[in-house]
Amino acid sequence: MASARVGELGFAPAHDAPIPYMARTRDYYAALGYGAPYEWAHYAEVPFQPLTKPLAACRIALITTAAPYQPGKGDQGPGAPYNAAAKFYAVYSGESSRDPDLRIAHVAIDRDHTTAADAGTYFPLPALRRAAEAGRIGAVAARFHGAPTNRSHRISLSVDAPELVARCRADGAAAAILVPNCPVCHQSVSLAARALEASGIATVIMGCARDIVEYAGVPRLLFSDFPLGNAAGRPHDPASQAFTLELALRVLESAPAARTTVQSPLRWSDSPDWKLDYCNIAHLSPEEIRRRRDAFDAAKLQAGAVREATRAGP
Repeated sequence: MASARVGELGFAPAHDAPIPYMARTRDYYAALGYGAPYEWAHYAEVPFQPLTKPLAACRIALITTAAPYQPGKGDQGPGAPYNAAAKFYAVYSGESSRDPDLRIAHVAIDRDHTTAADAGTYFPLPALRRAAEAGRIGAVAARFHGAPTNRSHRISLSVDAPELVARCRADGAAAAILVPNCPVCHQSVSLAARALEASGIATVIMGCARDIVEYAGVPRLLFSDFPLGNAAGRPHDPASQAFTLELALRVLESAPAARTTVQSPLRWSDSPDWKLDYCNIAHLSPEEIRRRRDAFDAAKLQAGAVREATRAGP
């Protein structure tokens, strides 16, 4: 009957829906043998700051979870496996007038269906500068900012989010665009967006993990139903990236209230089958599960060493 509805009535397949990342990751890590499931951030009340002037007069900040390339820290290039050594644990900033070398090899992007070969899919700074040149926005803030991918809610709320607010306010930003990559990235920027809105800075998240962002509770979300790591558009497709940024700007200026979500009409491919793969325990053999557990344990140890070294300082 279901196949008849798909074939005769033109219905989409049942799995052609946003990936349930919270459920997938819960089942995935349970199968790997870890304990209690991760508790995702969740709020009922959501702050909302409307723009106080036209977008063409606004200075816009860009916040990313991509990491600066670190020579000597292993493979961080397109298609690289998860690289815990390349993580960062403190907010950083860079000049918006330049194109930095940022990578996302440190996060759990969808490595089966994307390679992170085009930074335009996860770091839309050049597109944002073009929007400023065209008069669509008033200006790009002098600095962009990096938000750590932090599993600790307490650190995200008490350390990272206030620091991002302080830097955006120092830059005179009227609004901010936040672009996450992995599942936890989506939570981290959601918490930052809430803090920015509470401080009077309007925000829009460009994301691919709809359930995580909406569960946290944010003012505005532009959702692209793409593999993680492509929230700013398709790779090597400038038109897609420009269109996605324009959608985000429209959401930023026209959202009527908090919890506004707009889904991009763009599709990743003709087939939705890619959505069946991410952290899908039903697709993994016992041998593959054991291999992934060993790899994840090793990555945790490496990440812990990087975190401790960061805290210790030079």
